[in-house]
Amino acid sequence: MPRLTPPHFWSAGPRDRSSGVPGRSGVSGTSRNGDAGGQARSDRLGFGVPVNAHPLVAPAEWGELARLGTPLHWVVLNVARGPGTRPDALYTEAVTRVRESGVPVLGHLDARLGERPFGELVSEASHYLDWYRVDGFYVHRAPTERSEAHECRRLTTTLRALLAGGDGAADGARESGGDGGDGHIVLGHGTHPYPGYAEIADQLVTFSGPWTHYRWSEAPEWTASYPPERFAHLVHGVPRSHLETAMRIARWQGAATVCFTDRTDRDGTDPWEGLAGYWDESVRTLRKQPPPSI
Repeated sequence: MPRLTPPHFWSAGPRDRSSGVPGRSGVSGTSRNGDAGGQARSDRLGFGVPVNAHPLVAPAEWGELARLGTPLHWVVLNVARGPGTRPDALYTEAVTRVRESGVPVLGHLDARLGERPFGELVSEASHYLDWYRVDGFYVHRAPTERSEAHECRRLTTTLRALLAGGDGAADGARESGGDGGDGHIVLGHGTHPYPGYAEIADQLVTFSGPWTHYRWSEAPEWTASYPPERFAHLVHGVPRSHLETAMRIARWQGAATVCFTDRTDRDGTDPWEGLAGYWDESVRTLRKQPPPSI
């Protein structure tokens, strides 16, 4: 099967800074006037789902992610905070089914805010490709500071070379980020980084955290220079009654890829060990979205 890339439902141009989109220029994620009246266009949302549960203990979740027609942009494969020490046949089967449904699978790499040695990350990336034929990489806890951007670019360039079948720091590896190219690379900052990071990856996760913070979050002005396909938000602890509000906030802030769950990190639990209790409802909601604007 050829390498998959996320479906792009959006306009390729930058968002209009004068459109009055709430959540930008110091405006909080909740509209000042209480509605979406400032929305200048209808951006289609899709899911980007981190999966931290083994197929043996979460077969239903993996089955849902392989269901045809689900509005998924990508799924993150996290075997053991990385690819593990050997291939796992159950993961191989689950990943194959997801990819056969047309959904790209990204290998989870933990950068530890830039503290992981470059060689370790490249080695793990190679294992993901050899064992699971991933379509790209999700760099968890990616650095955010300007001083670390050069080393992060080195990593993404090498990952693209690996995805293209090169030898790591291969000749011809693409130096710039953005759409197209080899595979799909997401930097999981979890917050808004130095703007230059937007030029070295396909997507940035600019929010990862609880609903109690997300509902009052803001997007800096520089994000308006990029189309919504360049940003993703992962939010846990979202009550069912606030699901549509969370989706509006994502649109207002210009993030086209989302993952919302009612699971929480209370008592140290992992909110991404399973799908939301309202997963079916959220899928139906996104399926009802209006056609993309031009």
